Amino acid sequence: MFKIRALCAALVIASTATAACAQDYPNRPVKIIVPFPAGGTADAVPRLIGDWLSKKWGQPVVIENPTGAAGNIGSEQAFRAEPDGYTLLSAPPPPLVINQNLYPNLKFDASKFEPIIVMAQVPNGVIVNPAKVSATTLPEFIAHLKANPGKVTSATQGNGTTSHLTSEMLQLMAGVKVQHVPYRGTAPALQDLVAGNVDFMCDNLGVSLPLVQAGKLRLLAVATDKRMKSLPDVPTVAETLPGFESVAWYAVVAPPGTPKAITEKINADINEALRDPTIQDRLAKLSAEAVGGSTEQTAQYLRSEVERWHRVIKDASVKIGG
Repeated sequence: MFKIRALCAALVIASTATAACAQDYPNRPVKIIVPFPAGGTADAVPRLIGDWLSKKWGQPVVIENPTGAAGNIGSEQAFRAEPDGYTLLSAPPPPLVINQNLYPNLKFDASKFEPIIVMAQVPNGVIVNPAKVSATTLPEFIAHLKANPGKVTSATQGNGTTSHLTSEMLQLMAGVKVQHVPYRGTAPALQDLVAGNVDFMCDNLGVSLPLVQAGKLRLLAVATDKRMKSLPDVPTVAETLPGFESVAWYAVVAPPGTPKAITEKINADINEALRDPTIQDRLAKLSAEAVGGSTEQTAQYLRSEVERWHRVIKDASVKIGG
């Protein structure tokens, strides 16, 4: 009985200490690891939110960009960091829900991260070079692909990237086959698409939409579950291929074992930032829409994304280097 009472007392003390720690959080600078280069949407979104948090918290929020291996290098650093809330990871889908299906010897387990929040999402879209592809609708484009199996070229950001897997999902669901042309990132792929060296690309609109608006590329459909408020006249892929959805999202997670009280505080504060009209306006300029939600909703969403991309990778037999 004495041991049970002592254990209960210890648990109460630990719980009280954790709550007090969370109440005091943060009392020093917070580091957010972004495992991709500065300058892209994956870097811009956490910087925007980090600046807002630094003002609310009265502490610096520092962004670090250890890049390489499709986000795996920086993600491993975050995974092994102290679980105290002072090192966080902000990442798009690859290191959190895709790479575990592609890399056999990862040095971190993405499923063990403590989910905090999905800050924003940028939809992917089916984009064609109008000089190479005459189709003006997705059904017309699919008919063109069926009439020319394996001849139409699909630019992607590289093997195993979101743009690659979105292209593979399009082929699976439409029953077509294209020629995959992988690049090292979005910029060179879009450059060749504009130049007409490739025919189409499944890309997030954060970078490609200005090229569409300038008339250099044509957007056939967006891959959100419903039409975008900012592009109400652009149909969704799902209107032609029911169930099709592919967005580039930007989540925040913490190292395994980070106290729930701390992740809940960070979640609440980022949700507050996402309700700020100034933040919403700045996200819109990145073609991004605020998401938010609870830590439980975030965990459920990440699990659903793991399942989605696992099916695509398996059914399309996607392999790194292939």
